Amino acid sequence: MPREVEYEPVSVKELLAEMKDTAELLIDLSYSAVLLRSDAVAEEVLELESRMDVLQLRARMSLLMAARSPDDAEALAPVLGIVGAAEKVSDAAGDIAKVVLEDVGLPEAMRAALPESVETLVRAEISPDSLLAGQSLGASNLETETGVRVIAVRRAGDWLTDPDAETVLQGGDVALLRGPELGVTGVYEKLSGEQYEPPEQPTESSADLERAMDSVVLMKDVSELAVDLAYGAVLFDDDGLAEEVLNLEAEVDALQSRFEVWTLRAAAEVDDPVSLRGLVQLAAATEVISDAALEISEGVLRGLDSHLVIREAVLESDEIIARYAVGEGSPLAGRTLGDVAVKTETGMRVIAVRRGDESRAPTGKQTGWVVSPGPETKLDAGDVLIAKGTRTGAARMVELTE
Repeated sequence: MPREVEYEPVSVKELLAEMKDTAELLIDLSYSAVLLRSDAVAEEVLELESRMDVLQLRARMSLLMAARSPDDAEALAPVLGIVGAAEKVSDAAGDIAKVVLEDVGLPEAMRAALPESVETLVRAEISPDSLLAGQSLGASNLETETGVRVIAVRRAGDWLTDPDAETVLQGGDVALLRGPELGVTGVYEKLSGEQYEPPEQPTESSADLERAMDSVVLMKDVSELAVDLAYGAVLFDDDGLAEEVLNLEAEVDALQSRFEVWTLRAAAEVDDPVSLRGLVQLAAATEVISDAALEISEGVLRGLDSHLVIREAVLESDEIIARYAVGEGSPLAGRTLGDVAVKTETGMRVIAVRRGDESRAPTGKQTGWVVSPGPETKLDAGDVLIAKGTRTGAARMVELTE
């Protein structure tokens, strides 16, 4: 039974920062639960979802107390939108976790496809002989050095779902890792003492089923990118980024339409069409996350100024979003992201690039933004980068872009 919640004076900024961190963690853990077929991780998702319910109620109470005039209502409307969007992400993550808890049918190949998304998800058992055993995450500087984040740790049967810089890794722990494939491969070997072997794709999938699963993975990647860009849009009050979020949400809608077609075709080819029900639930929940991203940036799209409390909350969250201009003497000028290995060197993931010269904007992009740039993306002096990562990584990015 849900516990009662009463109004108490609390910082809206702190609530928003915690809601942002919790929503991002929920996305990671829900897909990890599917990947690992872990009831324990799925249960943690539902616990976090319950915590999010309390956070959003407290945030709404505080905002209602703060609105004393029409001007207040206009200023706080975008904040309410972000509260609602975080709650929507939480509900979607809960639906993904229920695919595991309720043993809803899901093709085995889907679990092999998830680690191959933009950022790899991997389970690693820490060897007692690992050089990282006995070190805190802060002391090892793991995320900043490699771009790999430890999103959860299982110890003696219990999950620690929000490890921080003070968390000490121990031999026998099971860590869930997330990051670029190159970084994850190296960290996996350091922790486990074994070579990382990507999961093999089952060979029995039909072409239509493979297309459907590829669509879900792409929807996941695009939706998460949309959430990151949406927070960037409100942080920097940037119409261009908000427009890109709108474009990404439309892309997810189109992917879902194609997913439905391919799934219906695949249903005629499998022995038990009910086994695809979990795949449908996964796609539906993922689409909700992209809708939530649009809600986060809606205030910017509609010309409402971002409230100062939103910007402060984003800056105080666990993973920060920062903006950088590539200087004339920067090591990045004239080189690609892959040449410099920005993610591995700094722990910061570049989620968008705005060309310094509008004439260089990609075809059909009026704003000049390039979203989800890859290793082949070349940068020039004057380009503006939006990146996400640790505070230490953010400082390293300053050195890299000046």
